Amino acid sequence: MHDLKLIREAPDVFDIGLFRRGMAPQSPKLLELDAARRKVQTELQEMLQQRNEASREVGEKKRAGKKADGLIKKVQALKDRIGKAEARERQLGEELDNLLAGLPNLPGPEVPEGADEYDNVEVRRHAEPTRFAFEAREHFELGEDLGLMSFDLAAKMSGARFVVLRGALARMERALASFMLDLHTGENGYTEILPPALVRDNAVYGTGQLPKFAEDLFHTDDGYWLIPTAEVPLTNLVSDEILDAEDLPVRVTAWTPCFRSEAGAAGKDTRGMIRQHQFSKVELVSVVHPDESDTELERMTGCAEEVLKRLGLPYRVVTLCAGDMGFGARMTYDIEVWLPGQGRYREISSCSNCWDFQARRMGGRFRTPGEKGTRFVHTLNGSGVAVGRAMIAVLENYQNEDGSITVPPALRPYMGGLERIAGG
Repeated sequence: MHDLKLIREAPDVFDIGLFRRGMAPQSPKLLELDAARRKVQTELQEMLQQRNEASREVGEKKRAGKKADGLIKKVQALKDRIGKAEARERQLGEELDNLLAGLPNLPGPEVPEGADEYDNVEVRRHAEPTRFAFEAREHFELGEDLGLMSFDLAAKMSGARFVVLRGALARMERALASFMLDLHTGENGYTEILPPALVRDNAVYGTGQLPKFAEDLFHTDDGYWLIPTAEVPLTNLVSDEILDAEDLPVRVTAWTPCFRSEAGAAGKDTRGMIRQHQFSKVELVSVVHPDESDTELERMTGCAEEVLKRLGLPYRVVTLCAGDMGFGARMTYDIEVWLPGQGRYREISSCSNCWDFQARRMGGRFRTPGEKGTRFVHTLNGSGVAVGRAMIAVLENYQNEDGSITVPPALRPYMGGLERIAGG
């Protein structure tokens, strides 16, 4: 959500930010609604004062034994006008809130210009892309030939974009998540959380999925949303809370199932596990002092990178351009892992600084001793990392010519010492 005060003060700056995201100017409509609402509010205040004054006079006349018919009629007329004004104020407020709720965060000045993924800017690379003396195969070919991955079985139960894992690959899913959680809680200072996977409207509104992206989510008949990412419940831990400045930063992590309808993904990644309706992810969320969020973004990205370093996976980090960033982000780094089977880098983590955009929507604040009032916190989120995509990367980068998979040393303690997956 945006600060109306800042839009009033610098409408051109606001519209330039939206233009960088490929959007038309919005400040004229916003300021028109804002001015109309403020005018009604002023009129309402005046009418309330008049009503209170007239009511006081009615009381005085009655106590003095005098008639007050005219004043009583005035009070009733004012009451009717006040009711209409309050309804108009609510209407204008709802229109204004709905318009604001559908507008994305403004990109920071350091964000590169551009319209889509082709305009993103590479920041750094780690390790050379894996090469083989044989033709590299994709993860779904490897998994199916091992007899440990089945999309057909999943389709019988659930349809397209689901998978059944068995044996060593089912254990690898659990091993990867446990490895990531141990790293983030043991070394990176995050507190593990086990949050709900079903949330109400206010939670997905607070992090920016509603109202604009409802079609990307799964909804139950009794009013719940299945979380698209643990960012939703983790960030909402501070919803409507006022924290003490000394308690910041708050760093939390969770391994959860995630559910996405992939409404706009028709024809994209139809084979394999890249784009699923259900997948699991280890999420990182930070709630920080506004002065610390830029530094925290670098820290969070480094935490996600460390997962890939320890798994021995080549990757690169890119800064997303203004036109490719997510709705709530002010700045985003994507970490893209190398997949030999595809011969390209694919996203495995996205780390974003949202500034106070989400905090305004959900009412997350902090107070500093000795200062009046409160301020909005800054929130950040990132994948630390997507578990299914990490498995894809392990399968493709650690494949052998005979179709077996070497288990990365970092995962072996989590897989009972298993060093090689040769079928099941």
